[in-house]
Amino acid sequence: MPCEYLSLDAMEKWIIFGFILCHGILNSDATALNLWKLALHSSSCLALFRDEVFHIHKAAEDLFVNIRGYNKRINDIRECKEAAVSHAGSMHRERRKFLRSALKELATVLSDQPGLLGPKALFVFMALSFARDEIIWLLRHADNMPKKSADDFIDKHIAELIFYMEELRAHVRKYGPVMQRYYVQYLSGFDAVVLNELVQNLSVCPEDESIIMSSFVNTMTSLSVKQVEDGEVFDFRGMRLDWFRLQAYTSVSKASLGLADHRELGKMMNTIIFHTKMVDSLVEMLVETSDLSIFCFYSRAFEKMFQQCLELPSQSRYSIAFPLLCTHFMSCTHELCPEERHHIGDRSLSLCNMFLDEMAKQARNLITDICTEQCTLSDQLLPKHCAKTISQAVNKKSKKQTGKKGEPEREKPGVESMRKNRLVVTNLDKLHTALSELCFSINYVPNMVVWEHTFTPREYLTSHLEIRFTKSIVGMTMYNQATQEIAKPSELLTSVRAYMTVLQSIENYVQIDITRVFNNVLLQQTQHLDSHGEPTITSLYTNWYLETLLRQVSNGHIAYFPAMKAFVNLPTENELTFNAEEYSDISEMRALSELLGPYGMKFLSESLMWHISSQVAELKVTLETGGIELVNINTLFIVLFSAVDSVLKRMTIIGVILSFRSLAQEALRDVLSYHIPFLVSSIEDFKDHIPRETDMKV
Repeated sequence: MPCEYLSLDAMEKWIIFGFILCHGILNSDATALNLWKLALHSSSCLALFRDEVFHIHKAAEDLFVNIRGYNKRINDIRECKEAAVSHAGSMHRERRKFLRSALKELATVLSDQPGLLGPKALFVFMALSFARDEIIWLLRHADNMPKKSADDFIDKHIAELIFYMEELRAHVRKYGPVMQRYYVQYLSGFDAVVLNELVQNLSVCPEDESIIMSSFVNTMTSLSVKQVEDGEVFDFRGMRLDWFRLQAYTSVSKASLGLADHRELGKMMNTIIFHTKMVDSLVEMLVETSDLSIFCFYSRAFEKMFQQCLELPSQSRYSIAFPLLCTHFMSCTHELCPEERHHIGDRSLSLCNMFLDEMAKQARNLITDICTEQCTLSDQLLPKHCAKTISQAVNKKSKKQTGKKGEPEREKPGVESMRKNRLVVTNLDKLHTALSELCFSINYVPNMVVWEHTFTPREYLTSHLEIRFTKSIVGMTMYNQATQEIAKPSELLTSVRAYMTVLQSIENYVQIDITRVFNNVLLQQTQHLDSHGEPTITSLYTNWYLETLLRQVSNGHIAYFPAMKAFVNLPTENELTFNAEEYSDISEMRALSELLGPYGMKFLSESLMWHISSQVAELKVTLETGGIELVNINTLFIVLFSAVDSVLKRMTIIGVILSFRSLAQEALRDVLSYHIPFLVSSIEDFKDHIPRETDMKV
C-alpha cells in the first residue's frame, strides 16, 4: 500500500541515480533499460536539494561518452532528451488537467459524505501525492527546460489544482476522528483476525518472530472505538519499529522463516502499517504526500503564478490557495539547521501578507468600479436632469402640432436593466461576477496560522474598504480650491448613499461587518481632520460656506431672503460661478446635516461663532478708540460718523452669519427629528419643563 502513494519524483530519482551508478545492468537487462528510458522521457532535470537541480541527460551523456562500447546508450540518451523536450511538457500538462477534475470530484464527494474518508483514505493520499509531484515538476522545469513550447510550462490553472489539494487536506484534518474510528474498528475487527490466521498457518515460526507477531495481534485486538471518543492519543511507532525488526530477521539468507516465501504475510503487514498511520499519523501523512514547502525557494515563480491567477477572473476564486501554501513553509526547516528557521518564517509571513493584501486590493478596486457605476446611475435620477425630459415633452407636443420632427427621444433612467437577450453581459455584470469569485476566496477561511502568526483575510478587505471609502467621500465633494467649486450637499448625499448601498451588498459575498466600516469612516468625516490628518468633508464644507458663500454676502453679491429661508444671488456685473440658493435652501441644509452629522454641524456652528466673536472684537476696538478721543458730544458724533461704514458692515456680517447659523440649526433639528424622534421629543420636553429659577447651565 505505501507504494500506491509513493512520490513519482522519488522513484525517478532512484531509477536515474541508480542506473547512472550501476550502468552495467542497462546492457544486460531489458526491464532496467525500459525503466531508465521512461524516466529520461519524463524529465530533463531532477531536484538535488530544494531549488538546486541536476540535468540528467547532460550528466549521463558526459559520463557514458568516456566509457568504451556505450555509443548505443549515448544515442538512447539523446533520443530521450529530444522526446523530453518535445513531449514531456504537454504530457504533464494533460496530467495536471486530469488531476484538476479528479481532485475536484473527490473533494466534492467527501465534503458531501465525509464518512467516505475512511474507506477512501488511500485514494485521497494518492491524489495528493500525484498532484504534488506534478506541481513540483512544473515548478522545477519552468526555468530549467529548453522550451520548444512555452505554453506547456505556463499553467494559469495551477491555482485550481493547489486549491483542491488544500481542500482535501482540510477534510482530512477536520474529519480525522471519523477516519480514526473507521481504522480502529478495521484493525481490531479484521486485520487482527486475518493476521492471527496467517501466523497460525505458518509451518515454521521461530520464538523471536512469534513474540513480535503475537504482540501485533494483541495490540490490534485491544483497540476500541471508546478510545477515540475519549480523545486518547494513539502511538503505533513501536509497532512499526517491530515490523522493521521482523523484516530484518526474515530477510537474511539463513533465516528459518523467510519473508520472500510468505508474500501474503508481507502484504498484510504493509496494509496494517498503513492502517495504523491512519490512526496516529494523519498530519505526518499529509506532509509526506502533499507538502509544497518547496515554493519557499521559488518565490519569484510563486508570485508570478499568483499574479496570473488574479488576472484570470475564472481562477481568482482559487487565489486563497497561495496564502494557504505559506502555512507549509515551516515544514521544510530542519532541526539540525535552526538558524534558517527565522529566515524561512519571515519569508512565509511576508509572502502571506503580500498575497492577502493584493487580494483585498483587487476586491476593493472591483467594488470601487461598481460604486462608480451605481453613482452614475443614481446621478441620472437627480431632479436637475428632469428639466430636459420636461422640455423634450413640451417640444414634442409643439412639434406634433406644427408637424415638424423633434429631437430624438432621450433614454430614461432604468433602461440599462432591460434585457432583450440573456446572453448580453454588461460591464456591471462582469464586475459583479469577478467580485463574487474573488470574495469566495477571501471568505474561504476565517483565519490561517503562519509561523505562530494569525492572518484574517476578511480584515484585509475591511481595512482597504475603510481607506477607499474615506478617500471616495472626500473625492466626491469635487472641491477645487482654485475655482472654489464644490458639489451640492444633496448630490454628494445621493452619491454617498449609492456607495453605501453597494458596500452593504458586500455582506452577501463576505462575512464582514460593513456597519463597522460605516461607523469608522462617517464618524471621522464629522471631525475637522480624519485619523490620518487629512481634511474631511466637514472641514471642506465649513471652509467653503465661510470663505466663499458668506464672503460673497459681505461683498454685496448675495443676500439673505428670509421668506425663502435661503441666500440668493443679486444681479451684479461679475456673475458668480455658483447659485447661492442651490447651496443654502432648506433641502440642501438638511442634506448637509445628514452628511456632517451633529458633530460636524457643531464644528460648523463653532466656526461661525468664532467669526462672529472676531467681528465683535473689531467693533469693540472701534468704540474703545472713539471713547479715548471723546472730549465732547461733537467729537463723539464725528468719531461715530467716520466709523459708521465699518460698524454697519461688521453688524451686517454678524447678522448674515447668525442667519446662516439659524438655517443650519433648523435643518439639523429637522434631520434629528426624522432619525431619532423619541429622543428629540424627550429632550425638548425636559428643556421646556425645567423650573424658571433653575440655572440653565447647571
